Amino acid sequence: MLLWLTLALLGSTTCWAGQMYGSGGGEYFSTSPDYYNDVTGIRVSIGVFGLFKSIQVRFGSSWSERHCVSGGTTQEFILRPGEHIIAVYGSHKSYLRYLVLYTDQGRWASFGQENGNTFSAYPTQGWKVLTGIFGQCRLLGMTGIGFQWDDPRVELTTVPTNATE
Repeated sequence: MLLWLTLALLGSTTCWAGQMYGSGGGEYFSTSPDYYNDVTGIRVSIGVFGLFKSIQVRFGSSWSERHCVSGGTTQEFILRPGEHIIAVYGSHKSYLRYLVLYTDQGRWASFGQENGNTFSAYPTQGWKVLTGIFGQCRLLGMTGIGFQWDDPRVELTTVPTNATE
């Protein structure tokens, strides 16, 4: 029975096992799945040394809890109705330093400053969109971040350029 449950979870489209970017370490966090609303915004707080202190995700009109530590200067990116995040670029050293979010409507938003090792994250299937985040935190901020990709809750307004048939 346990083997069947494990295989079912690993095979599901909502499995949270995924690639984490950054050095990692510390306390794990993840956004709670929202089965009714798409991601409609991202809010990031950045500290004086350029370290990502915290992150929040907005689903529909409600913000998730703030993940990681308090402090820093807050920036946010609010998506248009029907708009979805389809790719992320970023950099990290010991802590997350930079994120750029790309949408299916050709818009993008950047947080922080590029510094350290870079990464790119996007879904393996072109019609998937960002549906959640997970990562790890230490005393000074975020040490790692990962992205959950799944089908949008609201129909895509445009076909992403990386869509495959």
